[in-house]
Amino acid sequence: MDGRRPGWRACVLSGAVFAVCMAGTTLPTPLYPLYQDEFGFSELTVTVVYALYAFAVIGVLLLVGDASDAVGRRPVLLCGLGFAALSAVCFLCATGLGWLYAGRLLSGLFTGAATAYVMELAPEGGASRATFVATAANMGGLGCGPLLSGLLAQYAAWPLYLPFVTHLALVAASAAVLLRLAETVRERQPLRTVRPQRPALPPQVRAVFGPAATASFVGFALFGVFTSVSPAFLAESLHVDDHAVSGLIVALAFFSSTAGQLAVGKVGVRRSLPLGCAGLLAGLALLAGALRWDQMSLLVASALVGGAGQGLAFRGALSDVAEASPAHQRAAVISTLFVVAYAGISLPVIGVGLLTGPIGLEGAGLVFIACMAVLVVTAAVYLLRRPEPARV
Repeated sequence: MDGRRPGWRACVLSGAVFAVCMAGTTLPTPLYPLYQDEFGFSELTVTVVYALYAFAVIGVLLLVGDASDAVGRRPVLLCGLGFAALSAVCFLCATGLGWLYAGRLLSGLFTGAATAYVMELAPEGGASRATFVATAANMGGLGCGPLLSGLLAQYAAWPLYLPFVTHLALVAASAAVLLRLAETVRERQPLRTVRPQRPALPPQVRAVFGPAATASFVGFALFGVFTSVSPAFLAESLHVDDHAVSGLIVALAFFSSTAGQLAVGKVGVRRSLPLGCAGLLAGLALLAGALRWDQMSLLVASALVGGAGQGLAFRGALSDVAEASPAHQRAAVISTLFVVAYAGISLPVIGVGLLTGPIGLEGAGLVFIACMAVLVVTAAVYLLRRPEPARV
């Protein structure tokens, strides 16, 4: 037997666990219109409910972002699966808005630890492929969430219950798989050694972190707004009430991100960041056209092009940052990158929600697109003028 196979098997299995955990974070996306009808809240409330997840992740990253470096990857990830199960239970028990807030706060935690774990389980010399497994598990899981819930809500009974029962079963299976995988942290320390941390970077990482973080912020901001308001846009402007269609369009953005990540191996890390910025800019332009002229085709094109651009940019960013990081600080540095990325999910999303009331969904979306376009052009110009050499 090829000696590399067991290592890749463990790497892929850990990626599957990661994907299941991330699927729970986007599972409610096609269901928000149903919750609005059930509980009678506004579009601003939808964006706040969505953004709470990002705030929770940022809080965990800042308070215990390096916990897995100390106590080990598996204990932290088991806690993450436990919180994912509690999140599903909150949605199953939802009788009001408070349950939705609690469910969002508990979903998809410990992203940095999961990313580091997947990469460390890869065989020696497989860092590039392992980075793809980690980022594909992240984005692929995010894409499977709305696709699964959309299909179940449209074609099965109990649309507000069956998706979360299914996710609970997947979480239980993932916990069983995780218990059979090896621990990758050799020198573990007691939990009391973990301290809250401010975002900080080792000196050797700082040169590559700026452009990586900027591209990550814009890409996640696009996904955040796309995920939180696209069901409302489909229902209000395009009169599409099919939950499966809503889930599919959101899933396309995340699946396209995975395809973009796969393309990094061909275009190279050095070119993936500026090319990713170009894809993000094109995706923003297509989204603006979809909002302005109420075109489904432009919305789908925006998901495909913008998602691919985000994948190019994010995998290039993660590869650069991970390879520049010392092994004993890798999870903490990756966590810092995710703090910036998840700030992109939360702050612009709430801004769109605030603007939806006075100027409408179309106007709020166009303001967001203009701001993100300025940011992504600035990042692209910086990358083209001061390119960082790709690491081997």
